[in-house]
Formats: sequence, C-alpha cells, structure tokens
Amino acid sequence: MAFETPLPIKILGMGRYLPERVVSNAEVEALIGLPAGTIDRSHAGVRERRWVGEETGSYLGAMAAKAALADAGLEPGDLDLIINGSGTQEQAIPDGGPLIQRHLGLGGTGVPAISTHSTCLSFLVGLNVAANFLATGQYEKILVTSGDIASHALNPKEPEAFMLFGDAAAAVVVTRTPPGEASCMSSYVFQTYGDGAYHTAVMGGGTRRHPDNPETTPEDNLFHMDGKAVYLLAVEHAPKALYALRPSLLTEGLGTIKAVIPHQASGLALGAMTAKLGWPREKLALTIDKLGNTIGASIPVTLVEARDRGMFDRGDEIMLFGTGAGLSIGGAILTY
Repeated sequence: MAFETPLPIKILGMGRYLPERVVSNAEVEALIGLPAGTIDRSHAGVRERRWVGEETGSYLGAMAAKAALADAGLEPGDLDLIINGSGTQEQAIPDGGPLIQRHLGLGGTGVPAISTHSTCLSFLVGLNVAANFLATGQYEKILVTSGDIASHALNPKEPEAFMLFGDAAAAVVVTRTPPGEASCMSSYVFQTYGDGAYHTAVMGGGTRRHPDNPETTPEDNLFHMDGKAVYLLAVEHAPKALYALRPSLLTEGLGTIKAVIPHQASGLALGAMTAKLGWPREKLALTIDKLGNTIGASIPVTLVEARDRGMFDRGDEIMLFGTGAGLSIGGAILTY
C-alpha cells in the first residue's frame, strides 16, 4: 500500500557477487539424466547458472556487501546496521547476520546484525525494514545483503526445479534521503497465502523433522516445489498485490515507472506476467537466462544489472516485485 508520507530511503551504492563456476544446461542434463536439449525446450528460460565451489552463503553476502560499499564510497566501519536478507541459511544458529559481520571485519564492533528470512522475498522485506528504521532515525547507514546457495539442496528427482536454480549474492547500502532529494519508498505490499505453504518447502532441518529424528529422510533435506501449483496460486493472487501497490498498474500500465525488477521465478512466470498486464518487455529487467532463480538474491542481483544497463537513473521510479514460498507476494515502488 502507498504510504501517507513516502519513506525517506536512498540507495547509496549497490553491488553483487557471482560464483566463478558457470553451469551449462548440458551439464545439468548430464547430472540428472535428462536428454540433451530438454532444458532449452522447456519453459524455464535458463541458459546457464552459477554454482558455488567452496564459498559459503555468508561469504557470498559479504563479498556483495564489499562491492556495494565500494560503489557508495564507504568502508564497513561506516555501517550502523547489517540486514541479511537471504532465503537460505548457512546454519541453524546464529542467523547469517553475525556471520556476514565477521566476514566484513566487524566482529568486535557491536554493530547490530540481523536477518529477514522470507525465501525469495527476503531482500525486499529487508529493504522495507531498513526504510522504516531510517524513517525513525534509529540508524543512518544500513547494509541490506542477500547471498543464497540453492545448489546444495536441489533434488535430482525433481528436474523442473533442479534446472531452474543458481547461486548468487547482491547488496545495497542505504541511508535516509537528504533534504531536497527525491529518493524514497512510496509504496510497499506484502501478502501471504498459507494455503500454499507446502507448494514450496524444505521439510527437514527444523524441530519437526530434526536431523536426529529417525523418521527424517534424506529427501526431507532437499528442496521441493510444485511449480504448477505455485504458478496457479500466484496468478490468482498477484493482481490483488499489484492493486494494493498501485491500483493503476492493472488499468493504466506502468505509467511513470521506468523499470520493473522482478524476482526471476521462471521464464514461464515472467513471460506470462508481461503478456497478461501488457507491460512493455523492454522495461522488464531479466537475468533468468544466465543466472537462473537465485532465491532472495534474485531481485537485488537483477537490480544491479538493470542499473548497470542504464535502465533507470537518479530520480526515476522503479518497481521491485515477486513471489516467495509461503506463498507470499510482495513489491515496492522506489524513487531511485
């Protein structure tokens, strides 16, 4: 929903980190026994993706954070809050925030480090948390970083998901908008439809199916997705989320919005959204072809690419939008 007063948030810098290993469709097909060309003929929209070697999720997040800090002309010591907006966990306890803090050389500083975990929408939620903190004046310079590793938990028995996901990280450094400048978050929406909670899930790793529980199976620790069910539920509810974000999106198109930064759910989902709403495809930022679906990192990784491509500039309106497990649907309209 639009705010009565836009939240004063300005992105000072952004950056991303991609693992060196590039994994082709042919390699994935060989790994899970698919006939050559299967992925290219599917609706996944993925040509290649990145998978980690020895990197951890916190390492990915910290490397992206360093790139964002450099882009902003800042040092890690300039931060007064770290938000880890990631959809995958490196370990159960502590959350990834303190681990990223250590990687940044801030382990003895006391700088608060927290996490927002909403799977593919984790970065979006973290950005909204940051915007509200900045509006109250509680913090001045906040890092929101998202580093996700999907490749470790993919199930070879579910080729639809196995072919889709990649690993990546991206980050932004944000501050309260200085007087006289236009940067802000003017609208934000987050909706959850728990009827779809088990359409996308990793059942193991928690207290319900603990690793020491004899009833826990190896497959419980792998990612499961019913792609068709997710798609149908998203199609049903996405218009309500878009209406809450800005009603004219459904009737008048993008209007003043210069670029849409969507979660890269799949080629099918992105194509269907564009066609249904009649939005100009050139305003849609896409990285699905070369990075796949990188979970929480998906939106910020694509944001960095869109900025670098010149899809938007200072003072332009941009929209972040996507879906996540839950099933959750979220979006934000920012003046960059």
